[in-house]
Amino acid sequence: MSSPSERYARWAAEKKLAASELGVFSGRYDFELDEFQLAGCRVLESGSSVLVAAPTGAGKTVVGEFAVHLALAQGRKVFYTAPIKALSNQKFGELVDWLGHERVGLLTGDTSIRPDADVVVMTTEVLRNMLYAGSSLLEGLGFVVMDEVHYLADRLRGPVWEEVIIHLDTSVQMVALSATVSNAEEFGAWLQEVRGATEIVVSETRPVPLWQHVVIGEELLDLFVDEDGEAVVSHGPGAQGKRQVNPEIERITSFSLPVDERSGGGRGRSPRGRKGTSGRHRPRGSGQHRPPHMRRGRHGSHGDAQGGGTGGGRSGGPRGGHIPRPMRRPEVIGLLDDAALLPAIMFIFSRAGCEGAVQQCARTGLRLTDDAERREIRAVLDDRLDGIGVEDEEVLGIAAFRRAVLDGYAAHHAGILPLLKTVVEELFARGLLKVVFATETLALGINMPARSVVLEKLVKFNGVDHADLTPGEYTQLTGRAGRRGIDTEGHAVVLAGPGFDAAAVGSLASRRTYPLRSAFRPTPNMAVNLLDRFDLGRARETLETSFAQFQTDRSVVGLARKARELEDTVESYRQAVTCDLGDMESYAEIQEQISAREKTLSQTRAAADRDRTRSRLGSLRRGDVVALPGGKRRGYAVVLDVDRAVLGGPQIDLLDTEARRRSLRPGDVPSAPAVIDSLRLPRQEAMGSSKVRKDTAAALRQRLSGHDEDPRREVRARAERTPSTAATDPALQQLRAELAEHPCAQCPDLASHLRWAGRWRKSRSELEGVQRRIRGRTSSLARQFDRLTDLLVELGYLRHDGEELVPTDRGLRLRRLFSDRDLLIAECIEHGAWTGLDPAGLAAVVSAAVHESRRDDRAPEVIPDPAVDAALAASVRLAAELQSAQTRHGIDPTSVPDPAVAAIVHRWARGDHLAAALAGNDLPPGDFVRHCRQVIDLLDQLPADELLGSTARSAVRAVRRGLVAQEIDR
Repeated sequence: MSSPSERYARWAAEKKLAASELGVFSGRYDFELDEFQLAGCRVLESGSSVLVAAPTGAGKTVVGEFAVHLALAQGRKVFYTAPIKALSNQKFGELVDWLGHERVGLLTGDTSIRPDADVVVMTTEVLRNMLYAGSSLLEGLGFVVMDEVHYLADRLRGPVWEEVIIHLDTSVQMVALSATVSNAEEFGAWLQEVRGATEIVVSETRPVPLWQHVVIGEELLDLFVDEDGEAVVSHGPGAQGKRQVNPEIERITSFSLPVDERSGGGRGRSPRGRKGTSGRHRPRGSGQHRPPHMRRGRHGSHGDAQGGGTGGGRSGGPRGGHIPRPMRRPEVIGLLDDAALLPAIMFIFSRAGCEGAVQQCARTGLRLTDDAERREIRAVLDDRLDGIGVEDEEVLGIAAFRRAVLDGYAAHHAGILPLLKTVVEELFARGLLKVVFATETLALGINMPARSVVLEKLVKFNGVDHADLTPGEYTQLTGRAGRRGIDTEGHAVVLAGPGFDAAAVGSLASRRTYPLRSAFRPTPNMAVNLLDRFDLGRARETLETSFAQFQTDRSVVGLARKARELEDTVESYRQAVTCDLGDMESYAEIQEQISAREKTLSQTRAAADRDRTRSRLGSLRRGDVVALPGGKRRGYAVVLDVDRAVLGGPQIDLLDTEARRRSLRPGDVPSAPAVIDSLRLPRQEAMGSSKVRKDTAAALRQRLSGHDEDPRREVRARAERTPSTAATDPALQQLRAELAEHPCAQCPDLASHLRWAGRWRKSRSELEGVQRRIRGRTSSLARQFDRLTDLLVELGYLRHDGEELVPTDRGLRLRRLFSDRDLLIAECIEHGAWTGLDPAGLAAVVSAAVHESRRDDRAPEVIPDPAVDAALAASVRLAAELQSAQTRHGIDPTSVPDPAVAAIVHRWARGDHLAAALAGNDLPPGDFVRHCRQVIDLLDQLPADELLGSTARSAVRAVRRGLVAQEIDR
């Protein structure tokens, strides 16, 4: 029981809160704010900026909304920024519902609604452009909310966030909202460095408990259990630190018995262990409308093999046994429905996989909705899809989309028309869709929480290769599970497949490591904007204040400490390298020179051997029986074919004594093979027969009778090798003589001295490496900036004004171009490559300037317009010249224009409807609309140009029509 003084203190605190703006604001919620939300709001009310890092779904946007409330209460303006337009549009709708249409504006580059409103939602790029332009809309700005600020790690768009943070006036209070990152304190320290008073509020606790599960065969098992075998929560309220990976999972993956022969039966335990959910969270009507054969998700469906998950990815090899066949996607949904884990998001890391999942469900007749829900869904579809023309319905797949959505499932990925994605998001949020098959883009922050999240694989393509999910990515994806205020718990489900490693998955699900790494780098547009506003020294200092340099400098501190330690080590070893007879350091130096010379001679000999091997392989003929000395192809074989035209070749087709066909390249053997005999061979086309190959191998073995069993001895007896020149090399002999005559050569403790000398050399080399790293990192961004400005001076975008650099007229035009290919676009404009085009032609070449193909096997269509063809050719030529100049200056070259979809944009801008524009192409409608937005965005930057301005405005009107205009205007 509390004391009177404690009760009075609590009453006074509540009274103070009620009288504050925070008290007024918190009254709009029907739940008590969490402590981290209150802490973030109090920081803002005190006049400081704040960084709030909290898990997905924890409610950190409450702090951003309090900034909106505070700005309005103080008569100031507030900007709310988001990384993508979808999030901006969603936040705009939420704020309009709260504050009304009159007080909220929207700026997303292609949409401008009440830009002078008290509250304006915008993409981060728009705010960056406003800062560089000194826009009048910045007057009276009191707060900026930067939602999803961890996006600054994005390679392409991340630098924009840092530009905003650096250039935003320090009088503006900033609210940075981030997912939980492991280096929040480091990021917060940087914000304090560049923004002044900034508090850091970190919450690691999910508001809704998260359970982890694994589907093995037809069983849904808990991933974590306590010492008594009871399922435990991994994150959120009730989470236990003492937990272990479920031994049942290890047991199942250790044996290859059929499911029904294992102890415990085929169903396994329910997703809450022994307690079970007993279906208490099952949505009304879920399950009973599925076909009988799908009720328990156990019997075969007609889905194709694509439905199988491979949950283990590359996170370790098989654990010793046979993992049962992965369930097909409709079966997994049935299993989740029986366990009351719908609605669910199933993450599939490919667009084709998402579409294939929908088709599988459709083929099995899966239905997850009741009649009342179908009527409600149909009303939404009729209203939202009313603007789609009949001629475009087929190319958009509207009929199949409607059928799937009515049955309660849909796909969600970047290739889908944005309108359809919005419908999916709305229906899922209303609980009408039960399953969404999505790519990882859904984890960016769009408000689509689910009761469970399913991961088919723990491997995804990262743009370079297929890599394991990181703990941070796993956390982001599974963070969607558990809807605050709707669900009492969330569930993450991993589908086990080949290579599944329970321990690796357990480690992945336990760690929440998500380090924030800056992607900041100077760009041509950034350079001219900085030098238009500041002198050269101030511009370079601005770059040095970036988070990238902050992180680099911190790492340099560690390197410098290591260098000091190595310096002490080197000196102590040097002192140990002493000899009473002479200078042991010089003796060791001669030894190093001898080793280096011997290595050079060995490399020369090896190069000669490689040349001899290449020549010997090129001289082989069909039927030669050869002895291979070692490497990948050791043994005897007969030559079937010789291809001398192969780059780096020749390439030899062989048949070995076991009737196996093998190819041989020069790098596959350490030295040239030896021809020891010949064999008459069947016709080349007959070698495709297994019987003929076996008969030939038998003949080869018979021909080898009498030869040495070890082919290496045969090679040594017959094939020449380049002789060693070490015994006759004058330089080497001179060094050896100097070593023999050195006074230290007679020292009785020479072996001990040399051991210390070896340690000294090794530590000295390590010290030199650390010192090189320090020199490379210190002021690295400034050096990149200097190389970039040298290039811009050469190309005429900057000029010297005494000791300063200032933009030329060209530079001032470049200042208004915001694109990954900004300098190439400027070069095309300055050299007149795009002049003389009609609106459709300009839209087509701009398409090439902004497009990046997802794959490189799409041959661009020929556009039947000589002017467009000439403009594209000129753009490619200018790109090559620019790349050459960038390479000279040590700058990463700009990619060439990509006309893969230029013909589609050309037809659309000419007035063709969507189906006709996309005819003969496999470009997804969603990609087309998004690409048109990018085309419009760049065209909108061209009207300032005297020659292109009028055409650019007409081109914008030509592209911004039909479905494209509907998407932009929504």
